[in-house]
Amino acid sequence: MLHLITGGARSGKSALAETLAGRHGGPVSCLVTADVRDTEFAARVAAHRARRPAGWQVVETGQGLAEALSQHARPDGVLLVDCLGMWLMRFLDDVSGFDSEAYAWARAALLATLVRLPGTVLVVTNEIGWGVVPLGAASRLFVDELGRLNQAVAALADRATLVTCGLPLELK
Repeated sequence: MLHLITGGARSGKSALAETLAGRHGGPVSCLVTADVRDTEFAARVAAHRARRPAGWQVVETGQGLAEALSQHARPDGVLLVDCLGMWLMRFLDDVSGFDSEAYAWARAALLATLVRLPGTVLVVTNEIGWGVVPLGAASRLFVDELGRLNQAVAALADRATLVTCGLPLELK
């Protein structure tokens, strides 16, 4: 079962995914995608770690999210991916540094993998397309690519939930 959970920054999307994973009762593998580059972001990551039960396996995926999903999937388990936006950032530091070929391959591999995984898969992502069109080229590219990725995963998902103000709204 594939469940996409989306929302804005500090919306409660990760907390919802963690609650759902904990309720499942099976083993949980949390696949984290962020590349920590500053102290403020390190504090955010630490807060996420503190919320997670000690028995959960935490795997840092880098760009190899599809491979990590395949490696850690179990019919009786939960895979929690947190999050697609941070995974995309690993391919995009700025427009000139965007490796579109590597990203296209990784995106295709991710989508192909998500549809064949056993067990429960909870995918957290950022909903960032409700603001104005960003002025910077790198920001526009990020918003566009994440919007396309979110649509593709939502189309594959059995369930999709939007979280805002800590409240879940079932979309699918």
